[in-house]
Amino acid sequence: MTPILTKSFRVGAAAIAGFLIAKFGAGGAAEVASAATDPLIGAAGSMGAPAGGMLDVTEVGWSEVRAGGNISWGDPLTANNLGKAVKAVPVAGSVVSIIGFARSDASDGDVIPYIVAPGVLATPAA
Repeated sequence: MTPILTKSFRVGAAAIAGFLIAKFGAGGAAEVASAATDPLIGAAGSMGAPAGGMLDVTEVGWSEVRAGGNISWGDPLTANNLGKAVKAVPVAGSVVSIIGFARSDASDGDVIPYIVAPGVLATPAA
């Protein structure tokens, strides 16, 4: 992978495994993401981090993430309830956070490259 900018974030009360998606939690600490609407940081580095430790997350460039289902090349990525990457889909009346775009096809449990491009899919209520 080609990380251009990697930043470290303090981890909250629970460890974060490598390649899972992290979110901003209580007091700004990093936690495992649990929903597509979470304020996502990005995917944890391969080493992950223990509770209270420091977690490396690529902020610019290419990184890797663990898939939580079937993903196709180019899909926008968000988090499922386990902090794994899934295809982001618009939800009426919600703002879905994305961490970037898949650069490989994947199945559940695969670690795949993605290009870091944080953003949101904002869809008005019907």
